[in-house]
Amino acid sequence: MAGPREAAPRQAGPRRSAPRFTWGFPRLYFRFYVALLVSLAVFALAVTLVWQRSGGPLERSNSALAHLMQNALASADAPPAEQQAALERMAVDLNANLTLYGRDWEQLAAVGAPIPPHRWRQRIAGAAPALLRGPPPESLVRLPDGRRLLSSVPLGFTRPKAILHNALLLLALGIGIAAFPLIRHLTKRLERLQQGVEALAAGNLTARVAVEGKDEVAQLARSFNRAADQIEQLVSAHKTLLANASHELRTPLARIRLALELMQDDVDPKRRAGLEQDIRELDVLLDEILLASRLDAVNAEMALEELDLLALAAEEAAHYDAVQLEGCSAVLAGDARLLRRLLRNLLENARRHGAAPTFVHLAIEGSNAILNVHDSGPGIPVSEAERVFEPFYRRRNTRDNHGAGLGLALVRQIARRHGGEARCVRREDGRSSFAISLPLLQG
Repeated sequence: MAGPREAAPRQAGPRRSAPRFTWGFPRLYFRFYVALLVSLAVFALAVTLVWQRSGGPLERSNSALAHLMQNALASADAPPAEQQAALERMAVDLNANLTLYGRDWEQLAAVGAPIPPHRWRQRIAGAAPALLRGPPPESLVRLPDGRRLLSSVPLGFTRPKAILHNALLLLALGIGIAAFPLIRHLTKRLERLQQGVEALAAGNLTARVAVEGKDEVAQLARSFNRAADQIEQLVSAHKTLLANASHELRTPLARIRLALELMQDDVDPKRRAGLEQDIRELDVLLDEILLASRLDAVNAEMALEELDLLALAAEEAAHYDAVQLEGCSAVLAGDARLLRRLLRNLLENARRHGAAPTFVHLAIEGSNAILNVHDSGPGIPVSEAERVFEPFYRRRNTRDNHGAGLGLALVRQIARRHGGEARCVRREDGRSSFAISLPLLQG
């Protein structure tokens, strides 16, 4: 289709949904939380490394305790009676059961009820199951000479490395659980601010965010609200000025038209025809500017009704010569007046800038009705496929240079107002076609 001179005024377009969570952690609160957990893991690893390099103070105290006990007991090769006497001297005032085992877990001496080796502490090859039963000892001290001293009361520190690791793990887990609601509370405020920015960018000039707290996020929310107030006032003033100016211009146009009617015999017919054409173009331009201003208002209401797009296209095509219409019925919910204007602008664009005949095809793809309009002209260059929808854009070297460049602008605005889209696409034969997608009426 030959290039029109139309382009779309600023249009709100469909709203974008909030970003969803993926395994890439794009959400801010996940990034904060993961950073905190990583910091805790690094801290725990650093503490463990320092513990290992320092030799472990608890392990050193256990080693010292083992040497003291070995010095207090009889030697490993002493007679059993001597070892029993030494163990009894050690057990004075401890109020505990003590059992001394050799390197191969043979019992050497015992004070009180013997404490059997527990199956979690040692595995004894060929030992009777009865020897592996009973509660585990409170302490197991490994003497430097290989003997083991089991006690029913704690002696020194049992498994100090496990104590440290478990303590660090519980500390990290506690901090992680406690930090999540705090981080989520902070980032929820940022998400609400993001939603307000997206709503404003989508055209909702009344979008504001709640100011919570007195920190930097609250200050950012106040700054956003002030900026949104100023933008709303500027846009409102611009629309009011545009609407008033367009309305006031109709009065002098009416006077000019009346004066031209009264001067029928005094004006050259050719000049008269030119003046009448200029008046008609100004009248159409004012109508398009007013319509674009109304469509640009986010809260503007549309008179939605159930209608058949094929029937509307047939009615509008009947006003033009050499228009071929084909396709299937497509029922949708829309504003009949606006959709008629969309069809009229497309057909008028083909008549002015293209070559006869004009083809209109309506099809259904999924949940959308696809309206294609093209003519027999050379088409629009790929470089201008989007520019033709810009406000007041006019292609040069076209067959008809009349018009202000708002026709296709209104086409895209009307399509987006109905939840659809307008695009200029390439056909298989290299020519261009205008494709309008509109959502069908569900159910």
